[in-house]
Amino acid sequence: MRRSSFLLVAPVVASALLAGCARNAETSADAPPVWAAQPAERSESAQQGCTPLESRAANQASQRPASPRQTRACGVRSNVAFDVTVVAKGLQKPWAVEPLPGGALLVTEKGGRMRVVSASGQIGAPIAGVPEVDARGQGGLLDVALSPRFATDRTVFWSFTEPRTGGNGTSVARGVLSADRARLAQVRVILRTRPTYNNNMHFGSRLAFGPDGMLYVTMGERSDRVPRPQAQELGSHLGKTLRITPDGAPAPGNPFAGRAGALPEIWSVGHRNIQAAAFDPQGRFWVIEHGTRGGDEANRVEKGKNYGWPVVAYGVEYSGAPVTSTLGTAVTQRAGFEQPVYYWDPVIAPSGAQFYTGSAFPAWRGNLFVGALREMRLVRLVISGGRVTGEEHLLTDRRQRIRDVRQGPDGFLYLVTDAENGELWRVAPRR
Repeated sequence: MRRSSFLLVAPVVASALLAGCARNAETSADAPPVWAAQPAERSESAQQGCTPLESRAANQASQRPASPRQTRACGVRSNVAFDVTVVAKGLQKPWAVEPLPGGALLVTEKGGRMRVVSASGQIGAPIAGVPEVDARGQGGLLDVALSPRFATDRTVFWSFTEPRTGGNGTSVARGVLSADRARLAQVRVILRTRPTYNNNMHFGSRLAFGPDGMLYVTMGERSDRVPRPQAQELGSHLGKTLRITPDGAPAPGNPFAGRAGALPEIWSVGHRNIQAAAFDPQGRFWVIEHGTRGGDEANRVEKGKNYGWPVVAYGVEYSGAPVTSTLGTAVTQRAGFEQPVYYWDPVIAPSGAQFYTGSAFPAWRGNLFVGALREMRLVRLVISGGRVTGEEHLLTDRRQRIRDVRQGPDGFLYLVTDAENGELWRVAPRR
């Protein structure tokens, strides 16, 4: 594997900024099509004798993938018969779903409420004890994850946009869920990402416990041109994945611990806005992050590696101009920076991810499921030998923005939709 290099960013005087559109794919359900008018080039998939699922023109016709099957994978069909049950309606902008032992589900709502939904669909009252959130724009109450020892310690972890003096920031808290599931006790914030910044975009964030028992936290780079270069700075949490202990301390073995000026929680560098993360059956960490117009990425994250943003990226700005920052104009390949395993152009606006490991759908075992906001579907990726070998789009007829997808103890998939009147779905084998 290539070793990563990091840009040491000194203070610079910004050149004239491009007049870009402020819209983000992850929030623009009604945005016009983002692909350019040029004809799509013949893809690697087509050259290999299969039909790529994506047939629209790319945003930047001159960009080429760095390796075979890195984009526009073969369209595949698993021919799995399943039923979708709407377990609950009336959820207010649900952001995450986490199955609980016994069949109930823990759901976060962006406005700051956490609720338990019973297996039969009864929506519980808001759980007491959740700290105040800043729910403007993309902010609010975000992800939720159970402790690996939840059966005995009843501990819950969640990420949220914390209001702070001078702005806000992504924070992680933990608390103990009462036996009646009505309140959280012993609540404390275990991580406050730095720096504080005043806007309402690109907070990340997903939480995932690794096989090592450590908590992995994904971050956004806050979108604006001013903080964007901090995705390459080791003195900032923005645009990073972080690895901490369940108590919030930097995890042992983190790659930059002890380096002068580096934050010890950092695990990887150079990300844009990660709203999907999952460990695969082999224990490898994957993130799926929002790109600009034509740059959504699936990355297999490794310790200390640099994934490029904003100096290495596919796609273009929302204005159609090249991706730029005070670090210069981005390129798609550069020595010392990791390539995505896969990228989408046009984008899907990914949120939520799950590697399927259950027995209810044997044909899906080992596949990666990704929620799609802009494209309003559930994306299934077939992965073999570290490469995406096939892509299938499910639930397209429902025309709903998929915010999160999780596997339950029953082997079924549970999804929440991104809407003011959001829904909780169960995907189960057809009987």
